[in-house]
Amino acid sequence: QVQLVESGGGLAQPGGSLRLSCVASGFTFGNYAKTWARQVPGKGPEWVSGISSDVRVTYYTGATKGRFTITRDNAKNTVYLEMNSLKPEDTGLYYCAKHITTTIASGMDSWGKGTLVTISS
Repeated sequence: QVQLVESGGGLAQPGGSLRLSCVASGFTFGNYAKTWARQVPGKGPEWVSGISSDVRVTYYTGATKGRFTITRDNAKNTVYLEMNSLKPEDTGLYYCAKHITTTIASGMDSWGKGTLVTISS
């Protein structure tokens, strides 16, 4: 059974940093691309960042590029999201997702339950 479990969320001040982790199980972690997305109440999910299975390709939105860094450790079945220079608009429920192939252009078939990030002074 595929499981994705996020952690690392919490309260941070504007300008601060957080590091999110997503530990996966139930499949061969290194064979699939991963994505971080977020959702704010009342809005649809927003894609934050993605990483291919071989780490060669990463993707960021205009809102996160230069501030967020996605990495993965295939030996630990874990994908990370390092978030710096946080802004109040980064507040949301962050969750990771598994793609159906090695590339971030493919669809996603599994999601975690998320970890809540709140940016406030």
